[in-house]
This record gives sequence, structure tokens and C-alpha cells, in this order.
Amino acid sequence: MSSFRPTQNLPAAGTAAVHPAEQSLLLRAARGEHTDHPPVWFMRQAGRSLPEYRALRTGTKMLQACRTPELVTEITLQPVRRHGVDAAILFSDIVVPLVAAGLDIEIVPGTGPVVAEPVRSAADVERIRPLDRDDISDIETSVRLLVAELGETPLIGFAGAPYTLASYLVEGGPSKDHARTKALMHAEPDVWNALLDRLAQISATFLTVQLEAGAAAVQLFDSWAGGLSAADYRRFALPHSQAVFAALADTGAPRIHFGVGTGELLDLMRQAGADVVGVDWRTPLDVAAARIGQATPVQGNLDPAILLAGWPVIESEVRRIVAEGRRAPGHIFNLGHGVLPETDPAMLSRVVELVHSL
Repeated sequence: MSSFRPTQNLPAAGTAAVHPAEQSLLLRAARGEHTDHPPVWFMRQAGRSLPEYRALRTGTKMLQACRTPELVTEITLQPVRRHGVDAAILFSDIVVPLVAAGLDIEIVPGTGPVVAEPVRSAADVERIRPLDRDDISDIETSVRLLVAELGETPLIGFAGAPYTLASYLVEGGPSKDHARTKALMHAEPDVWNALLDRLAQISATFLTVQLEAGAAAVQLFDSWAGGLSAADYRRFALPHSQAVFAALADTGAPRIHFGVGTGELLDLMRQAGADVVGVDWRTPLDVAAARIGQATPVQGNLDPAILLAGWPVIESEVRRIVAEGRRAPGHIFNLGHGVLPETDPAMLSRVVELVHSL
């Protein structure tokens, strides 16, 4: 368990946390400033690949862990200690704010989020209430504890984008084709837009609370946006992600936007308001930089499966990605999706060392 003391160096409640991460590698790269080497962190760096995480989580359900500040703090800090990454990302889940807003959702091991009552009508949308900051006071506490512990290491907050949250609610859980989701948005656009308006408020509130508590940057995950055509993304998803990012504009914190399979949507994701566009492993970073425009930093994009291939392969791929990332004004090294559970943690540590040496 962490050695942190909950009353040590905490900002006063209701005030914006101040920490010395302004000149960190992460924030400098996110602003497009020169860095001697890319900062590096990993999506899902705090989680199932770490034996210390598995030991700590024994007997505790995912959502319970996400709402327990002591556990959130320790789990978030574990990869920072082990790997020496340049940023921490809050241990949470994209459905946490939905549950906090009163929706009945359970994260089922081996399946993912399962929604007790799927949202498929105007009446279903009406029962989703706005998220109030008092609903997530535990998240605020977790962030304040972490900022006090991390010092110069920035904390990244995160939330799910409205489209991805909607896809879980409409489908009732994970889906391969999102057929019900697409049918609803085309057949009943008024219901669709009302749903995503509410989800945009929930995500914006969730991120605002994290930033006001001291997170240095945020990432908006649109995990399933890659299943949309560019035309459908522009019409049905883009305006609602724009609403989330617009709500954060005055904070001055870097806003990262990431989706899976979104190679054809990268510039639209930038148009949503992203300061940094995350790129999955399918699109080389130099190609992505050309699509997005030379003024926008990129994040990515080692294929997580490569971490299982042995060090010679990993080293070659890391060097290639760092070289391609130099085509953008700023590059944050990351994976093209989350760390796989079977990944050897030592490989992640070696990747950090290598990136720092480049």
C-alpha cells in the first residue's frame, strides 16, 4: 500500500490545485515545444500487467476500486514507480461518471460494462440525470491525493467521449458492430442528440472536476468512433465531443483525443478541439501528422502486441515510431491502444529507458 498521508500537502477544498508540472516533458510536448526526447506513458499502464496491481485488487470489484481514493492513488502510482513514465493517468473507468449519475451498470470480468436497462427511447434518455460535482467527490479526493504525491510528474485525467458512452448504453454492453447504436442515430436523430447532449455534460463535468483538483492534462477516449464513417462521425459524434472540449477551453490544460481505428477521422478529431491527437497503431505517425496538420502534436503509437515479440523487435519498432513522430511539432510516445494483460512489465520499463535515450 502507498505511504501517502491523506492530509499532507493537499490543496484546500474548492480551490484549483497548483503543482510544478508546467515544465514537464508531457506538457511541453503537448504544447508543441521542443523536447530532447519524447515523453512516454502507456494507456492502461496501471492495471492487469502489474503483479502488484493484481494483488491489490484481490477481492475488490472494479467500480469499487475506482471509487476508493486510497486504492485509486496507490494503483495510479504503481507504474510511475516501476517504469519511470513521464505521466500518471488516473485509475478509473469511462463508466464511472455514468454510475455516479445513477445508471445501473456493472463491469463484468471478461465482458466489460453491462447496462441493466439499455437506453433506446426518449423516455430512457429522460431518466439520465445530469452529473453533479458532489456525485464524484471521491474522484476529486483521489486527484488531490495524487497531485500531492506526484510532484513534478503530471497527472492525466480522462473520460469517455459521448459517442462511445452512448454505444455502451444503447447496446447494453460491448458490441462488435454497434448495430443498435447506428440504427438509433439514423432513425431517431432527436433522441440521439438528446442522449449525447446529456453525455457531453457528464463527461465535461467529470473532466472539469479532475482539472480543478489538479490534473495537468486530460484525455477523451472515443474508443468506438472508428466504426463510423467520416460523414457519420461529422454529423452524429463531432458536435458532442466539441461540446466537451469547449467546456474545458478556459482551463488551459492540454486536451488529448484518442480513438481506435480512427485513421480516417484524425483531422475531424482535431477539429473537435483536441490539442493532441492520439493515433492507434494502424496509421504511421508521419502519415497521421500530414492528415492532421503540422500544427498539432501527436501521441502514439506502438502496437501493444509488439510488446510480446521480444526485445529486438520492440527496439526496432520504438526507434521507427520515434523517428516518424519527429514529423509532428510534438510527440508523446505511447501505445496504439492499452497495455495487454499478458505483457511483461520489464518490457515496458525497457521501452521507457529506450525512448528517454533517443
